[in-house]
Amino acid sequence: MKVVVDLSRCEGYAQCAFLAPEAFRMRGEEALMYDPSPDDAQRDQVLRAAAACPVQAILVDLLETRHAPAEASPS
Repeated sequence: MKVVVDLSRCEGYAQCAFLAPEAFRMRGEEALMYDPSPDDAQRDQVLRAAAACPVQAILVDLLETRHAPAEASPS
């Protein structure tokens, strides 16, 4: 899983830090620090945090969905 935060869009509401504290944390009142490659064990928390962002500044890329084998087409 890969996480990208648009820091120019982030307004420091800290919902992400509350919902996924291992992946997101606030430094001071305005600076967001985050793990760009959180452990898959944090997946649900990270997805909830991204969904809860009031300004939708968090993008989560679930890499394994790209690498899933394509279904065979009927012959």
